[in-house]
Amino acid sequence: MTTRTLHRMFLSGQKIGLIAAGALVLLLSLLLVTPARAGQPTQETEKYCLSCHGNSSLSMALPSGETLSLYVSQDVISHSVHSPLGIECVACHTDIQSYPHPTQTFQTKRELSRSYYQACQKCHPGNYQKTLDSMHAKAADGGNLNAPICTDCHGAHNVQAPDQPRSLISTTCSKCHAEIVDAYKQSVHGKALIDENNPDVPVCTDCHGVHNIQDPRTIQFRMESPEMCAGCHANKELMGKYGLSADVYSIYKRSWHGVDLSVYKSRWPTIWHDSAVCTDCHGIHDILNTKDPASKVNPQNLLKTCQKCHPGAGPNWTGAWTGHNEISLERTPFLFYVNTFYTSFTPFVLWACIIYVVLQIIRSIVDRVRSSLR
Repeated sequence: MTTRTLHRMFLSGQKIGLIAAGALVLLLSLLLVTPARAGQPTQETEKYCLSCHGNSSLSMALPSGETLSLYVSQDVISHSVHSPLGIECVACHTDIQSYPHPTQTFQTKRELSRSYYQACQKCHPGNYQKTLDSMHAKAADGGNLNAPICTDCHGAHNVQAPDQPRSLISTTCSKCHAEIVDAYKQSVHGKALIDENNPDVPVCTDCHGVHNIQDPRTIQFRMESPEMCAGCHANKELMGKYGLSADVYSIYKRSWHGVDLSVYKSRWPTIWHDSAVCTDCHGIHDILNTKDPASKVNPQNLLKTCQKCHPGAGPNWTGAWTGHNEISLERTPFLFYVNTFYTSFTPFVLWACIIYVVLQIIRSIVDRVRSSLR
Protein backbone atom coordinates (compact mmCIF):
# COMPACT_ATOMS: atom_id res chain seq x y z
CA MET A 1 0.00 0.00 0.00
CA THR A 2 1.55 3.35 -1.11
CA THR A 3 1.95 6.45 1.02
CA ARG A 4 -0.52 8.34 -1.25
CA THR A 5 -3.21 5.70 -0.62
CA LEU A 6 -2.74 5.87 3.14
CA HIS A 7 -2.99 9.65 3.01
CA ARG A 8 -6.30 9.48 1.09
CA MET A 9 -7.72 7.00 3.62
CA PHE A 10 -6.76 9.30 6.46
CA LEU A 11 -8.45 12.29 4.80
CA SER A 12 -11.63 10.24 4.15
CA GLY A 13 -11.73 9.18 7.79
CA GLN A 14 -11.50 12.81 8.84
CA LYS A 15 -14.41 13.78 6.59
CA ILE A 16 -16.59 10.95 7.96
CA GLY A 17 -15.73 11.97 11.51
CA LEU A 18 -16.65 15.60 10.83
CA ILE A 19 -19.96 14.60 9.23
CA ALA A 20 -20.81 12.35 12.19
CA ALA A 21 -19.90 15.07 14.67
CA GLY A 22 -22.01 17.58 12.78
CA ALA A 23 -25.01 15.23 12.75
CA LEU A 24 -24.63 14.65 16.49
CA VAL A 25 -24.53 18.40 17.19
CA LEU A 26 -27.63 18.93 15.01
CA LEU A 27 -29.52 16.14 16.80
CA LEU A 28 -28.66 17.52 20.22
CA SER A 29 -29.76 20.99 19.11
CA LEU A 30 -33.13 19.70 17.99
CA LEU A 31 -33.65 17.79 21.23
CA LEU A 32 -32.82 20.86 23.28
CA VAL A 33 -34.60 23.49 21.21
CA THR A 34 -37.86 21.68 20.32
CA PRO A 35 -39.22 21.32 23.88
CA ALA A 36 -38.51 24.97 24.51
CA ARG A 37 -40.57 25.99 21.47
CA ALA A 38 -43.42 23.67 22.39
CA GLY A 39 -43.71 25.39 25.74
CA GLN A 40 -44.18 28.84 24.23
CA PRO A 41 -47.72 30.26 24.61
CA THR A 42 -47.87 31.37 20.96
CA GLN A 43 -46.53 29.12 18.20
CA GLU A 44 -44.39 30.51 15.39
CA THR A 45 -46.95 29.57 12.74
CA GLU A 46 -49.67 31.26 14.76
CA LYS A 47 -47.63 34.45 14.91
CA TYR A 48 -47.14 34.35 11.16
CA CYS A 49 -50.85 33.70 10.46
CA LEU A 50 -52.11 36.24 12.97
CA SER A 51 -49.94 38.96 11.45
CA CYS A 52 -52.77 39.15 8.89
CA HIS A 53 -55.67 37.31 10.52
CA GLY A 54 -55.34 39.32 13.71
CA ASN A 55 -56.88 42.21 11.80
CA SER A 56 -60.55 42.39 12.87
CA SER A 57 -61.61 43.93 9.55
CA LEU A 58 -60.15 41.15 7.40
CA SER A 59 -62.85 39.39 5.39
CA MET A 60 -63.72 38.04 1.97
CA ALA A 61 -66.85 37.91 -0.18
CA LEU A 62 -68.14 34.49 -1.22
CA PRO A 63 -69.97 33.72 -4.48
CA SER A 64 -73.16 33.22 -2.42
CA GLY A 65 -73.04 36.89 -1.47
CA GLU A 66 -72.08 36.07 2.13
CA THR A 67 -69.22 37.90 3.81
CA LEU A 68 -66.78 35.56 5.53
CA SER A 69 -64.82 37.06 8.40
CA LEU A 70 -61.18 35.95 8.37
CA TYR A 71 -60.41 37.46 11.75
CA VAL A 72 -59.02 35.19 14.47
CA SER A 73 -58.57 36.64 17.93
CA GLN A 74 -55.27 35.92 19.63
CA ASP A 75 -57.07 35.74 22.98
CA VAL A 76 -59.59 33.21 21.68
CA ILE A 77 -57.07 30.93 20.06
CA SER A 78 -54.70 31.11 23.05
CA HIS A 79 -57.45 29.86 25.37
CA SER A 80 -58.54 27.01 23.11
CA VAL A 81 -57.55 23.44 23.98
CA HIS A 82 -55.44 23.12 20.83
CA SER A 83 -52.96 26.00 20.89
CA PRO A 84 -51.43 25.21 24.32
CA LEU A 85 -50.76 21.68 23.05
CA GLY A 86 -48.74 23.00 20.11
CA ILE A 87 -51.44 22.25 17.53
CA GLU A 88 -51.03 25.05 15.02
CA CYS A 89 -53.13 26.48 12.19
CA VAL A 90 -51.76 24.22 9.43
CA ALA A 91 -52.86 21.12 11.37
CA CYS A 92 -56.44 21.89 10.29
CA HIS A 93 -55.82 24.17 7.30
CA THR A 94 -53.77 21.54 5.51
CA ASP A 95 -54.33 23.13 2.08
CA ILE A 96 -52.68 26.38 3.16
CA GLN A 97 -48.91 26.15 3.58
CA SER A 98 -47.70 29.58 2.48
CA TYR A 99 -48.72 33.08 1.39
CA PRO A 100 -50.26 33.97 -0.99
CA HIS A 101 -52.89 31.30 -0.29
CA PRO A 102 -54.37 29.12 -3.02
CA THR A 103 -57.62 30.36 -4.52
CA GLN A 104 -60.63 29.18 -2.55
CA THR A 105 -63.52 27.60 -4.45
CA PHE A 106 -66.09 27.48 -1.64
CA GLN A 107 -69.46 28.90 -2.67
CA THR A 108 -70.96 29.35 0.83
CA LYS A 109 -69.91 29.52 4.47
CA ARG A 110 -71.54 26.16 5.07
CA GLU A 111 -69.61 24.53 2.27
CA LEU A 112 -66.38 25.83 3.80
CA SER A 113 -67.31 24.52 7.27
CA ARG A 114 -68.29 21.08 5.97
CA SER A 115 -64.97 20.83 4.15
CA TYR A 116 -62.70 21.88 6.99
CA TYR A 117 -64.37 19.89 9.79
CA GLN A 118 -63.10 16.67 8.22
CA ALA A 119 -59.64 17.59 9.48
CA CYS A 120 -60.86 16.56 12.96
CA GLN A 121 -60.56 12.89 12.07
CA LYS A 122 -56.75 13.11 11.96
CA CYS A 123 -56.56 13.47 15.73
CA HIS A 124 -59.97 12.10 16.73
CA PRO A 125 -60.57 9.11 14.40
CA GLY A 126 -62.67 7.15 16.91
CA ASN A 127 -65.16 9.93 17.60
CA TYR A 128 -65.23 10.91 13.93
CA GLN A 129 -66.18 7.37 12.91
CA LYS A 130 -69.00 7.38 15.45
CA THR A 131 -70.46 10.54 13.94
CA LEU A 132 -70.74 8.85 10.54
CA ASP A 133 -73.44 6.56 11.95
CA SER A 134 -75.25 9.27 13.89
CA MET A 135 -78.63 10.86 13.33
CA HIS A 136 -76.86 14.05 12.29
CA ALA A 137 -74.80 12.36 9.56
CA LYS A 138 -77.88 10.56 8.23
CA ALA A 139 -79.71 13.90 8.04
CA ALA A 140 -76.81 15.37 6.05
CA ASP A 141 -76.82 12.37 3.73
CA GLY A 142 -80.51 13.05 3.19
CA GLY A 143 -79.75 16.55 1.94
CA ASN A 144 -79.86 18.62 5.14
CA LEU A 145 -76.44 20.27 4.99
CA ASN A 146 -77.23 22.28 8.12
CA ALA A 147 -77.10 19.09 10.20
CA PRO A 148 -74.47 19.53 12.94
CA ILE A 149 -70.80 18.78 12.32
CA CYS A 150 -67.89 18.79 14.79
CA THR A 151 -67.27 22.54 14.67
CA ASP A 152 -70.95 23.38 15.19
CA CYS A 153 -70.83 21.78 18.65
CA HIS A 154 -67.18 22.21 19.64
CA GLY A 155 -66.29 25.44 17.87
CA ALA A 156 -63.47 26.08 15.39
CA HIS A 157 -60.73 28.32 16.80
CA ASN A 158 -62.35 28.48 20.25
CA VAL A 159 -62.54 24.76 21.07
CA GLN A 160 -63.08 24.28 24.81
CA ALA A 161 -63.90 21.37 27.13
CA PRO A 162 -67.49 20.54 26.07
CA ASP A 163 -68.79 19.88 29.59
CA GLN A 164 -67.30 22.71 31.61
CA PRO A 165 -69.65 23.69 33.08
CA ARG A 166 -71.89 20.67 32.64
CA SER A 167 -74.86 22.85 31.70
CA LEU A 168 -72.90 23.91 28.61
CA ILE A 169 -73.94 20.63 26.95
CA SER A 170 -77.60 21.63 26.95
CA THR A 171 -76.71 25.14 25.82
CA THR A 172 -74.85 23.68 22.85
CA CYS A 173 -77.79 21.45 21.89
CA SER A 174 -80.19 24.40 22.19
CA LYS A 175 -78.61 26.01 19.13
CA CYS A 176 -80.66 23.57 17.04
CA HIS A 177 -83.16 22.19 19.59
CA ALA A 178 -84.26 25.34 21.40
CA GLU A 179 -87.85 24.28 22.17
CA ILE A 180 -86.78 20.92 23.54
CA VAL A 181 -84.09 22.46 25.74
CA ASP A 182 -86.58 25.06 27.03
CA ALA A 183 -88.86 22.19 28.12
CA TYR A 184 -85.88 20.41 29.69
CA LYS A 185 -84.96 23.52 31.69
CA GLN A 186 -88.38 23.39 33.36
CA SER A 187 -88.14 19.68 34.16
CA VAL A 188 -86.99 18.15 37.44
CA HIS A 189 -83.68 17.28 35.79
CA GLY A 190 -83.11 20.65 34.12
CA LYS A 191 -83.92 22.70 37.22
CA ALA A 192 -81.52 20.63 39.33
CA LEU A 193 -78.78 21.11 36.74
CA ILE A 194 -79.22 24.83 36.09
CA ASP A 195 -80.39 26.08 39.48
CA GLU A 196 -78.32 23.77 41.68
CA ASN A 197 -75.47 22.73 39.35
CA ASN A 198 -76.30 19.14 40.33
CA PRO A 199 -73.83 16.77 38.63
CA ASP A 200 -76.06 13.69 39.09
CA VAL A 201 -78.92 14.65 36.80
CA PRO A 202 -78.86 13.64 33.13
CA VAL A 203 -78.09 16.08 30.34
CA CYS A 204 -78.87 15.61 26.64
CA THR A 205 -75.85 13.42 25.91
CA ASP A 206 -76.56 11.02 28.78
CA CYS A 207 -79.77 9.88 27.09
CA HIS A 208 -79.05 10.49 23.41
CA GLY A 209 -75.35 9.74 23.24
CA VAL A 210 -72.49 12.03 22.30
CA HIS A 211 -71.06 11.42 18.84
CA ASN A 212 -73.19 8.39 17.95
CA ILE A 213 -76.59 10.05 18.46
CA GLN A 214 -79.37 7.78 17.23
CA ASP A 215 -82.92 8.51 16.12
CA PRO A 216 -85.09 8.54 19.28
CA ARG A 217 -88.20 7.84 17.20
CA THR A 218 -87.17 4.30 16.32
CA ILE A 219 -88.51 1.05 17.76
CA GLN A 220 -85.09 0.14 19.15
CA PHE A 221 -84.73 3.41 21.05
CA ARG A 222 -88.21 3.02 22.54
CA MET A 223 -87.54 -0.57 23.65
CA GLU A 224 -84.23 0.34 25.26
CA SER A 225 -85.52 3.47 27.04
CA PRO A 226 -86.41 1.67 30.33
CA GLU A 227 -82.80 0.43 30.58
CA MET A 228 -81.62 3.95 29.85
CA CYS A 229 -83.68 5.35 32.73
CA ALA A 230 -82.55 2.48 34.94
CA GLY A 231 -78.97 3.66 34.51
CA CYS A 232 -79.78 6.19 37.25
CA HIS A 233 -83.02 5.02 38.80
CA ALA A 234 -81.81 1.48 39.57
CA ASN A 235 -78.63 2.78 41.20
CA LYS A 236 -79.21 2.31 44.93
CA GLU A 237 -76.37 4.56 46.02
CA LEU A 238 -77.43 7.40 43.74
CA MET A 239 -81.14 7.11 44.55
CA GLY A 240 -80.33 6.89 48.26
CA LYS A 241 -78.87 10.41 48.12
CA TYR A 242 -82.28 11.78 47.19
CA GLY A 243 -84.53 9.48 49.17
CA LEU A 244 -85.86 7.77 46.04
CA SER A 245 -86.60 4.09 45.55
CA ALA A 246 -84.14 2.13 43.43
CA ASP A 247 -86.71 -0.65 42.89
CA VAL A 248 -88.68 1.15 40.17
CA TYR A 249 -87.02 -0.72 37.31
CA SER A 250 -87.25 -4.18 38.85
CA ILE A 251 -90.95 -3.59 39.70
CA TYR A 252 -91.60 -2.26 36.20
CA LYS A 253 -90.08 -5.41 34.68
CA ARG A 254 -92.51 -7.54 36.73
CA SER A 255 -95.51 -5.42 35.74
CA TRP A 256 -97.72 -6.17 32.74
CA HIS A 257 -96.10 -3.31 30.82
CA GLY A 258 -92.58 -4.58 31.49
CA VAL A 259 -93.39 -8.23 30.74
CA ASP A 260 -95.18 -7.27 27.52
CA LEU A 261 -92.21 -5.14 26.46
CA SER A 262 -89.72 -7.97 27.14
CA VAL A 263 -91.79 -10.39 25.02
CA TYR A 264 -91.84 -8.01 22.06
CA LYS A 265 -88.17 -7.19 22.55
CA SER A 266 -87.10 -10.83 22.46
CA ARG A 267 -89.45 -12.14 19.75
CA TRP A 268 -90.50 -9.20 17.56
CA PRO A 269 -87.82 -6.50 18.00
CA THR A 270 -88.75 -4.74 14.75
CA ILE A 271 -92.50 -4.47 15.39
CA TRP A 272 -93.89 -1.29 16.95
CA HIS A 273 -96.03 -1.86 20.02
CA ASP A 274 -97.85 0.35 22.49
CA SER A 275 -96.90 -1.22 25.81
CA ALA A 276 -96.02 1.68 28.10
CA VAL A 277 -92.42 2.65 28.72
CA CYS A 278 -91.19 5.27 31.19
CA THR A 279 -91.59 8.25 28.86
CA ASP A 280 -95.22 7.41 28.05
CA CYS A 281 -96.23 8.14 31.63
CA HIS A 282 -93.58 10.52 32.96
CA GLY A 283 -92.91 12.56 29.84
CA ILE A 284 -89.71 12.93 27.85
CA HIS A 285 -87.94 16.26 28.23
CA ASP A 286 -90.64 17.73 30.48
CA ILE A 287 -90.42 15.21 33.36
CA LEU A 288 -91.61 16.74 36.64
CA ASN A 289 -91.42 15.68 40.26
CA THR A 290 -94.33 13.35 41.02
CA LYS A 291 -95.46 15.78 43.76
CA ASP A 292 -95.68 18.63 41.27
CA PRO A 293 -99.37 19.38 40.50
CA ALA A 294 -98.47 19.55 36.78
CA SER A 295 -96.79 16.13 36.76
CA LYS A 296 -98.43 13.57 34.49
CA VAL A 297 -98.17 10.96 37.24
CA ASN A 298 -99.33 13.17 40.07
CA PRO A 299 -102.31 11.40 41.74
CA GLN A 300 -104.63 14.12 40.40
CA ASN A 301 -103.49 13.54 36.82
CA LEU A 302 -102.71 9.84 36.85
CA LEU A 303 -106.09 8.62 35.58
CA LYS A 304 -105.91 10.97 32.60
CA THR A 305 -102.45 9.64 31.80
CA CYS A 306 -103.67 6.04 31.98
CA GLN A 307 -106.64 6.86 29.75
CA LYS A 308 -104.29 7.71 26.90
CA CYS A 309 -103.87 3.96 26.42
CA HIS A 310 -106.92 2.74 28.37
CA PRO A 311 -109.77 5.08 27.36
CA GLY A 312 -112.35 3.03 29.26
CA ALA A 313 -110.53 3.28 32.58
CA GLY A 314 -112.79 4.45 35.42
CA PRO A 315 -112.08 6.37 38.64
CA ASN A 316 -111.14 3.18 40.52
CA TRP A 317 -108.51 2.26 37.90
CA THR A 318 -105.58 3.90 39.66
CA GLY A 319 -106.51 2.47 43.06
CA ALA A 320 -104.45 -0.65 42.34
CA TRP A 321 -101.43 1.35 41.23
CA THR A 322 -98.55 1.05 43.69
CA GLY A 323 -96.42 3.75 42.08
CA HIS A 324 -93.39 1.53 41.41
CA ASN A 325 -93.26 0.68 45.11
CA GLU A 326 -93.27 -2.71 46.74
CA ILE A 327 -96.60 -3.60 48.37
CA SER A 328 -96.49 -2.66 52.06
CA LEU A 329 -98.84 -2.45 55.04
CA GLU A 330 -98.16 1.25 55.50
CA ARG A 331 -98.62 2.33 51.87
CA THR A 332 -101.21 -0.12 50.50
CA PRO A 333 -102.84 -2.05 53.41
CA PHE A 334 -105.65 -3.64 51.36
CA LEU A 335 -103.26 -4.93 48.68
CA PHE A 336 -100.89 -6.06 51.41
CA TYR A 337 -103.51 -8.32 53.04
CA VAL A 338 -104.71 -9.66 49.68
CA ASN A 339 -101.13 -10.36 48.64
CA THR A 340 -100.38 -12.04 52.00
CA PHE A 341 -103.46 -14.24 51.68
CA TYR A 342 -102.62 -15.43 48.20
CA THR A 343 -98.91 -15.91 48.85
CA SER A 344 -99.90 -18.17 51.78
CA PHE A 345 -102.97 -19.83 50.28
CA THR A 346 -101.47 -20.63 46.88
CA PRO A 347 -98.60 -22.78 48.22
CA PHE A 348 -101.06 -24.57 50.52
CA VAL A 349 -103.30 -25.46 47.56
CA LEU A 350 -100.33 -26.60 45.47
CA TRP A 351 -98.96 -28.80 48.24
CA ALA A 352 -102.44 -30.27 48.84
CA CYS A 353 -102.69 -31.12 45.14
CA ILE A 354 -99.24 -32.71 45.14
CA ILE A 355 -100.05 -34.82 48.21
CA TYR A 356 -103.38 -35.85 46.65
CA VAL A 357 -101.68 -36.94 43.41
CA VAL A 358 -98.99 -38.88 45.30
CA LEU A 359 -101.64 -40.66 47.40
CA GLN A 360 -103.56 -41.54 44.24
CA ILE A 361 -100.42 -43.02 42.70
CA ILE A 362 -99.73 -45.07 45.85
CA ARG A 363 -103.34 -46.31 45.93
CA SER A 364 -103.14 -47.32 42.27
CA ILE A 365 -99.94 -49.26 42.90
CA VAL A 366 -101.42 -51.00 45.94
CA ASP A 367 -104.56 -51.98 43.98
CA ARG A 368 -102.44 -53.48 41.18
CA VAL A 369 -100.35 -55.48 43.63
CA ARG A 370 -103.50 -56.82 45.34
CA SER A 371 -105.04 -57.76 42.01
CA SER A 372 -101.93 -59.68 40.97
CA LEU A 373 -101.92 -61.68 44.23
CA ARG A 374 -105.47 -62.97 43.81
